[in-house]
Amino acid sequence: MKQIGRFYLIAILVFLYTPIIVMMAMGFNESPLYELPFTFSTRWYEALLANQPLLKAGANSIIIALTTAVIATTLGTMASVALSRRTFRGRSLLQILLLPPIAIPWLITGTAMLIFFYWSGIGRGMHALLIGHVALAIPYVVLVVGTGFKTVRADLEEAAMSLGSTPVHAFFSVTLPLLYPSILGAALFAFAVSLDQFVISYFLATPGYTTLPVQIYSAIRKGFTPEINAISTLLLLGSMATILIFARFAKPGDTRDKR
Repeated sequence: MKQIGRFYLIAILVFLYTPIIVMMAMGFNESPLYELPFTFSTRWYEALLANQPLLKAGANSIIIALTTAVIATTLGTMASVALSRRTFRGRSLLQILLLPPIAIPWLITGTAMLIFFYWSGIGRGMHALLIGHVALAIPYVVLVVGTGFKTVRADLEEAAMSLGSTPVHAFFSVTLPLLYPSILGAALFAFAVSLDQFVISYFLATPGYTTLPVQIYSAIRKGFTPEINAISTLLLLGSMATILIFARFAKPGDTRDKR
């Protein structure tokens, strides 16, 4: 059974990573039609440097994702504090309402946002994209940070206040450092949700301002080129580097005494 389980795990990993490896390899293939034998070339990365629409869309996606991560993490952390440390009327209802935005198909959410934004006068564009991405990311942040709150003892703040600390000082000096791995993980989650978001971006983007997933979709409709493999490889390597840096310095779950 142990051998079967190991084989099953290896098969899943091969199934998941083989298409990614092939995509990265074909970004260095000379042929635009993925013809074999493989001929190493950097022509598609050179072509990518001259593809301004694709580069601009990639820059837009990164800017929106970074802004979304900052705003959603800030608002979501504050909401987690209220839901985890305060008791008020409607608290249980608010906790339940966090789940539907995650479970509802993004197609329905995107349609609803488009109708609401037109009805309210917000319209489409960068501001609408930012609002939509933040709204999608906040529930994830609240859940991740809220889970982190369950591992932090509330009596630590009470002990700090019994020694003369104010509630605000106790939170920032005691609780917030313990929540740091959860907050950082939530920020990365919000960044990934925004960067990968296609449906909401497709509904809310304008012809003059679009994101990378929408631009890639438009390019594929006209004709797929390995330039898309090139920029996808760069994004993948950047994402992997971010995860490795987070794992190296954040060390979530490490409770050893570092004194």
